[in-house]
Amino acid sequence: MLKIGVKIDEVRIDGDLKKLASDLTYYKKINMNATEIPVHGLDAIKHGKLDRRRVKRIKEILNYFDFQYSVHCPNPLNLMDRGNPELHISVFKATLEFAGEIGSKIVAYHPGRYVPEEAFPVNGRVKISEDEKRRLIDFEANTIQNISSEFPEITICMENARPYLFHSPYCYAERIEPLKEQVLKINKDNVSINLDFGHLYMASKFYNFDPASAVSEIKDLIAHTHIHDNFGNAVYYHEKQQTHQIPFGKGDSHMPVGWGEIPIKELLSSFVASYKGMFMMELRSRYFEHIRESKENLEGLLWDLTKLNPPLIIL
Repeated sequence: MLKIGVKIDEVRIDGDLKKLASDLTYYKKINMNATEIPVHGLDAIKHGKLDRRRVKRIKEILNYFDFQYSVHCPNPLNLMDRGNPELHISVFKATLEFAGEIGSKIVAYHPGRYVPEEAFPVNGRVKISEDEKRRLIDFEANTIQNISSEFPEITICMENARPYLFHSPYCYAERIEPLKEQVLKINKDNVSINLDFGHLYMASKFYNFDPASAVSEIKDLIAHTHIHDNFGNAVYYHEKQQTHQIPFGKGDSHMPVGWGEIPIKELLSSFVASYKGMFMMELRSRYFEHIRESKENLEGLLWDLTKLNPPLIIL
């Protein structure tokens, strides 16, 4: 059976566990069999530590459903942070602890940021020497090697990044090859790649490479996916409003499958034959009412590629 899911949107939930339960109930109604839990959307981690009373309440909700769960690290988490690396390591470990508590075997992490997006408006374009980049890459690799050994039952999935006008390259994971090199350098069975389709397509247009060929190069390393749609055009960091970006086909839109121009079927065909993980849609909260449509579009692509029959949709 295809494991098709959708991520709980942290902006939509914003710590409200009643909304979490309500959204999960809807996902069950439309026959989702997987969902991704953003630990930062549930207030489960506070200042680097797991809030165990809060986690108990979350588990009571999640245990009511039979979804396969993955977990998303807080977006600002950066194992290359130069200001307070100990805190970021604590948040990372707390996220992995949370995953273990809810029975998740997959944790998505945004790696490789020499300069975090949160610092763009403050620092502008920051120049970092090649020696410093190598030091940060080594530090991240060593950190993940050590922590992955503490959580052998959980696969850490390092996600490819989106580019930005003016500030790129700010992150080695904007390009697939350096991400692959880092995963191979870490060389742990439970460290793999989370392929983000939207980020990949934007990077392919920004850096002028073929996205399907890039996926073929990492097909054996892909353990998780984030699937959504866009038109592939990068924006400046300060451009946030979707209502202003979409008319011009700009930004990391996280639209429903089929709404943009990403060659999703072609990308899926590059690795789906050997893929055992979840097909996780990652849509913005503004598209909640279109989750069913996105699911049906994704199912159609996957049925064509795998020749499996569609499940019955309960209305």
